[in-house]
Amino acid sequence: MKKLLLFVFCGVALNGFSQQKITLTDAINIALKNSYDIQLAQNNIEISTIANNYGYAGGMPIVTGTANDNEQITSINQKFADPTRDTKKNNVGTNNLTVGVTGSILLYNGMRVHATKKRFEELQKQNQQLLAVQIQNTIANVMSKYFDIVRQQYFLKALERTIEVSKQKLEILQVRKQVGVANNADIFQAQLDLNGNLQAKESQYLAIDQAKTDLLNLIFLKPADQKIIIQDTIIIDKTINLDSVKNRLSNNPQVIAAQQQIHINELIEREVGAIRYPTLRASTGYNLTSAKSAAGFSLLNQSYGPFVGVNLSVPIYNGSISKKQQQIAVINTRSSKTIYDNLLLDYETGAVRTYQAYTNSLSQLKLESENFKLSQQLLDLITKKFELGQATIIDVKQAQQSFENASYRLINLTYTAKIAEVELKRLESQLSNK
Repeated sequence: MKKLLLFVFCGVALNGFSQQKITLTDAINIALKNSYDIQLAQNNIEISTIANNYGYAGGMPIVTGTANDNEQITSINQKFADPTRDTKKNNVGTNNLTVGVTGSILLYNGMRVHATKKRFEELQKQNQQLLAVQIQNTIANVMSKYFDIVRQQYFLKALERTIEVSKQKLEILQVRKQVGVANNADIFQAQLDLNGNLQAKESQYLAIDQAKTDLLNLIFLKPADQKIIIQDTIIIDKTINLDSVKNRLSNNPQVIAAQQQIHINELIEREVGAIRYPTLRASTGYNLTSAKSAAGFSLLNQSYGPFVGVNLSVPIYNGSISKKQQQIAVINTRSSKTIYDNLLLDYETGAVRTYQAYTNSLSQLKLESENFKLSQQLLDLITKKFELGQATIIDVKQAQQSFENASYRLINLTYTAKIAEVELKRLESQLSNK
């Protein structure tokens, strides 16, 4: 009896296809490897890692090389006090060459670079937490669907048991008819009952196949590529404590990410506020200028050498844009705090509601296990009494229905308790692929 409750074996034979046995750990590992959401989250981490440096934040020196070479044909008409120096020529070739290397570095801009770099660091950490969110959600979804398949297979086992009884009932009635102690009405009814059970079994095959298709979709495998076999149990962790779950909500990556968003918005405030401060930049470099002409006052003019300079830019007025940007940044920070508080409240409420379902299911399981055991004993007893002619076909049918109903209630309660356990562990970020 306990084995019937605890061990659920796949009784569905899928002909014509290769079949692969898959465990919960296999399913989770495949999903974690193939998940598109996880791949996108990993891409975001890679992007934020690349961006997290002082150069991207604007704090590293900038070196620029320039070169400009112009060749042109001009007409010259020059007159001097001494007429002998007058020049008038057409189609004179001239060349102007300018080459320079300039390096500049930001010295001060209201600590904006520092705030930007810190924001990049927080974004990288936040993306790591969002990856953890996707991992936890993926594991939870796979576990829910995996155990749904186990549940559906248990339903199939219960149907197979009632089909055995229906076949036995029909055989007994046919034997009785041969000796003249049974009528056609009872045989017809027994055949109808058996046909109904067989039809329910086919429907259950469909439910199992569709649940497996959903699981393959969750782990990003094409359903047509393979058929899977699942042999597993539903074992419930009965040690979960509500206070422990609530205390660990702060470890939930979604909560941590929301908390990090507050800090990110505070850094944006600092960045926007720094726009209103002066910007001081130092620059140095080397320039070469060369002008050549085939005729005219100057045939060659060259200048070259290093330079150093300091540039100070002071914002005076820009239509109060900077002030309004800072006001918007303050509101965004306030909104992120509200989002965090609301998220934490929703998680706490969800934890309490899920824990209530968890404890309620556990409290009912003991009684329902007893009901299942009794329904099994009743079905066996009525079947034996029917063989001896001490029970009617109606008695057998009622015993079958009692067994089916007790089986469905028991496995549904077991599944409900397991799903509540999965959700509680997801809320406290305790799910793993083990």
